[in-house]
Amino acid sequence: MMAHEQHPVLTSETPARPVRQLPAGRYARLRRHRRWLVPLLVVLLLAQMAAAMVTTAVQQTPTIDEPVYVATATDYLREHRLRYNPEHPPLGKLLIAAGVAVADPHYDPSYTGSQGQVGRHLLYASGNDPWRLMLWARLPVIALTLLCGLVVFAFARDLAGTAAGSAALALYAFSPDVIAHGSLATLDLPAAASVLTSVWLAWRARRRPVLYLPLTGAALGAAVATKMSALPAVPVVMGLAAVSAWTAHRLPPPFLSRPFRPFLSRPLPSSPSPSGASSSSPSPSGASLSGAFLSARAGLRRLAGRRAVGALVGAVVVAVVAVVVVWAVYLAVDPRLRFLPAEPVPAVHGLRGRLVELLPVPRAYRAGMRVQFGLEDLPWQGYLFGHLYTGSLWYYLPAALLVKTPLGLLALGAVGAVAVVARRRLRPAAPYLLLPPAVLLAAAMTGSRDFGTRYALFVPVFCAVTAACLLTPRRRWAGLLTGALVLWVAVSSVRTFPYYLPYANEAFGGPAHTHRLLHDSNVDWGQDLGRLADRLRERYPGERVWLVYKGSGVPSYYGIRAADPRRVPPDRVHGLLVVSDSSVAKARGRLAELIATSRPVGSVGRSISLYRR
Repeated sequence: MMAHEQHPVLTSETPARPVRQLPAGRYARLRRHRRWLVPLLVVLLLAQMAAAMVTTAVQQTPTIDEPVYVATATDYLREHRLRYNPEHPPLGKLLIAAGVAVADPHYDPSYTGSQGQVGRHLLYASGNDPWRLMLWARLPVIALTLLCGLVVFAFARDLAGTAAGSAALALYAFSPDVIAHGSLATLDLPAAASVLTSVWLAWRARRRPVLYLPLTGAALGAAVATKMSALPAVPVVMGLAAVSAWTAHRLPPPFLSRPFRPFLSRPLPSSPSPSGASSSSPSPSGASLSGAFLSARAGLRRLAGRRAVGALVGAVVVAVVAVVVVWAVYLAVDPRLRFLPAEPVPAVHGLRGRLVELLPVPRAYRAGMRVQFGLEDLPWQGYLFGHLYTGSLWYYLPAALLVKTPLGLLALGAVGAVAVVARRRLRPAAPYLLLPPAVLLAAAMTGSRDFGTRYALFVPVFCAVTAACLLTPRRRWAGLLTGALVLWVAVSSVRTFPYYLPYANEAFGGPAHTHRLLHDSNVDWGQDLGRLADRLRERYPGERVWLVYKGSGVPSYYGIRAADPRRVPPDRVHGLLVVSDSSVAKARGRLAELIATSRPVGSVGRSISLYRR
């Protein structure tokens, strides 16, 4: 489908540009083999991305959220019940379960505890190898991330041609945030990939609505069956589906040839009387012409009615298919839809509670929404540009995205957005490219958890497609500018390898300074515990270690013997002080005093700081 069918923005009335002929001499070989050059480039870009993600997945220990998802996926496989992690629908965890099934871990379904405790018990207290189990759990997400790259390529190619598709794929494949979260057994990248796919299919429905509108609904259903944060995309994609269905019927009926169209809005002609005054009785020829105009106008009215009905039907089809997908996902876990939560589900009252009960989704989904509302009501701490605060800042995500997005991608995305709006040829694509990320970002900005750009991972994904639209005018300067900025993104990404999670662009000092600006999953999500164990064995064997670690890993499993410096008087803390950078950012009281009176001696993975006391 993607290899043969393209839907450029250009309309049939747009005059075709003359095709430049390559010289017959030195470009003859290129002309003969150009058919396989683009597939080769796609393979190379995805291969380097796969290598980066697999390397990262092999080297990183479990992040904070991963044990919960892996344990829930294992429970799906073994017990077929909806018990853990109801705040996130099952589809992303079923994807993770595909890798867990290969790892075949030991699992004790009788173990009781919170979902986090169950995850740690599975990884560290059930006789499993956490390195092997986590790698297999991450591989399906890595595969999905690569498939999303093909969607990015196809979407940009449909909009602006093969060169734009290649540029968009390069921006996506070198995006540090995409690589970082695409190599984890988490839900952020699968949700973003599903939203992008639904929008791309809605765009293609402009030409073949019968085929692509149901597929759009399936992709949208996959998004909301992965993360509830994708719910604001539902009305947006439904609206885009309606626009596509309307556009699919916009061609005039056959009886309206081009010469008659300009006259359809004019008054009906009448023949003049012999005295020169107008007569209300038309001549026979005038009557025939008047009848033709009346028939044409009636045809247009019928066409407009069909377009309106088609648009409504398209939106309804997308919504219905999305709801069916959500139900199918829950039925795949437990055909009896038993919901036995391991932890209490908070009650939600008022308008939010009534709206939740009205949704046509399974009971477990509605319970998960109540859990999400309960989490939103808690007083979370945030950290931005050195400032620790309680609550949330509406501008947190835009500011964090400015730090975490490569400068080349920011520049190309901004110019591409302007080109989409300004150029008439690209303007039909503007709502498809700009509206979904704008609405999702606005919804995410209202949240109370300022934990990282993973809540807006769809922004760099859509930005890669939008950036490629700069190549629509076939001008040399546009190609050179795009190539230079893509190369800048690639160099910036390669320089941060393999520490993609704490990436920051050059304007903010690079990855070594991210911990001074942001915290949590932007920098330190517990991913470097294994690297810390290797550093301690290699450089500090036998030394007294004091550890403040933020994460889900168990330090003793990796051979780290350490004590908590906050539980003893400060004058007894001597030796090596090891503190996760998120804890450094939030340090107050005794921990802040210990850090202030210690000497920095290094860092591990750009997420854990080492001090000498």
